[in-house]
Amino acid sequence: MKLFDSELKVMEVLWEQEPKSAKEIVDILSKRIGWNKNTTYTVIKKCIEKGAIEREEPGFVCRALVSRDEAAQSETEQLIDKMFGGSSELFFSSFLKNQGISEEDAARLAKMIRDSNES
Repeated sequence: MKLFDSELKVMEVLWEQEPKSAKEIVDILSKRIGWNKNTTYTVIKKCIEKGAIEREEPGFVCRALVSRDEAAQSETEQLIDKMFGGSSELFFSSFLKNQGISEEDAARLAKMIRDSNES
């Protein structure tokens, strides 16, 4: 599922603490980024249509149907597909070339890779 930046802003509010009524989301995003009521409701409805948010009544209460980890995984997969032809190796190579990594972080990553291959 592709979530656009605006949809991720709504999801962030729910991931921080849910459930939230649509009105509470409006209030939070108005203060946080200056969105008006109509913009927020439009984005919430798009998230509902995509199956990212569930709406409950009474009170237009919203719950996330997609976790932060699921969204991050989807975004990462899309980035790797789009920019690196689906190659995780090219992605990591580019990341390491541009960002660098400490020996401690490299050891943790190596352990994560070993652990994921054992599963």
